[in-house]
Amino acid sequence: MKHDPESFTGEELRKEVCRRIRLARSYWDAHNNLACRTERARALQLYDTLTEAQKAEIPRVLRVWLRYRSEKYFNDQRTPPGSNRKRKAFGPR
Repeated sequence: MKHDPESFTGEELRKEVCRRIRLARSYWDAHNNLACRTERARALQLYDTLTEAQKAEIPRVLRVWLRYRSEKYFNDQRTPPGSNRKRKAFGPR
């Protein structure tokens, strides 16, 4: 499978971005966060190479999902995965 953005052009690039966003969504729905994070990063890498016209051709549902998940769950201000804040607040079990 190809992972580098240079291997895709034109319509093929747009289709690959859509495919990766859909794959990340399916991982998200299956609660597979690591795989979702990986595919989301790959989709964003490819999405950033699209022109404005190509970005407009991406279905709105996929663009909104990519932006929403990116801002809400994967931004820098988010508490990192694996932090046990609740246990520390209530003491050991």
